[in-house]
Amino acid sequence: MLEIKHLRTLVALRDGGTLVEAARRLHLTQSALSHQLKDLEDRIGVSLFLRKTKPLRFTRAGLEILQIADQLLPQLRQCESTIRKLAGGESGRLHMVIECHSCFEWLMPAINHFRDHWPDVEIDLTTSFHFDPLPALTRGDIDLVITSDPEPDPQIHYQPLFRYQSLLAIANQHPLTARTSIEPADLSNETLIHYPVERRRLDIFQRFLTPAGVDPLATRQTELTLMMIQLVASGRGVACLPNWALQPYLDARLVSARPLGDGIWPTLYAAVRQEQKDSPYLQDFLSVSAETCFERLKGIEPILAP
Repeated sequence: MLEIKHLRTLVALRDGGTLVEAARRLHLTQSALSHQLKDLEDRIGVSLFLRKTKPLRFTRAGLEILQIADQLLPQLRQCESTIRKLAGGESGRLHMVIECHSCFEWLMPAINHFRDHWPDVEIDLTTSFHFDPLPALTRGDIDLVITSDPEPDPQIHYQPLFRYQSLLAIANQHPLTARTSIEPADLSNETLIHYPVERRRLDIFQRFLTPAGVDPLATRQTELTLMMIQLVASGRGVACLPNWALQPYLDARLVSARPLGDGIWPTLYAAVRQEQKDSPYLQDFLSVSAETCFERLKGIEPILAP
């Protein structure tokens, strides 16, 4: 018998194009996804797609199920959203602060989708360049913080969104392009360009330079990712950015990138107050945000359940 999870699995396989990408979108391991597909095919007694074909090709049975999935899943999502509204009321407030300053690309579509379904929830959005947002969250001044720097607090619930790799962006002509990875000492003669936040809240200091007792030759700050890329490309310095934020500039060959040491993989979280974490509209926003991330961002990894 077909289940909703089977419909979602086939849609992810079609939209992702490969088992690896489908598993990433579904927050599953590849082996778990393969087992789920085999179980489905065993249940219905027919193959749903052709193995080892590029691009991926579905059988007639697979196409029939996909047609049903495309009709049913949007209706189901709308129904779930409506039920959440009925259960928790349709009005409220969602004031957000972004510590991850490259998040607008995926966050804005999530906000637009949310606004369409929760028109009576007041939405506001700002960055945390000039203040520490977590105390403001506990006070109730704001309702959600996107951060990769969680601080233990019994009043705050941290919902993991995804893992990403921190990379060092360098000019295409930079001598460090000859290296396969970057060591802390490599930055002792470099100008490090970063967002205007405290060092303790920047991955490259907290997880890479400070533990090694290394400081860059100089630092330079900018609020705009594009300006950061332009400075790097023109040889004015180097910058540490998430792999998914760098990917468009790498695809355009504007800059190069190298991993830091053996690889630094922070986790991006949505921080909310414990008392509010079960709010229906907040849960709907987090669900839509996670879905948007894996649709739009390359190089991120799901947080697999233990």
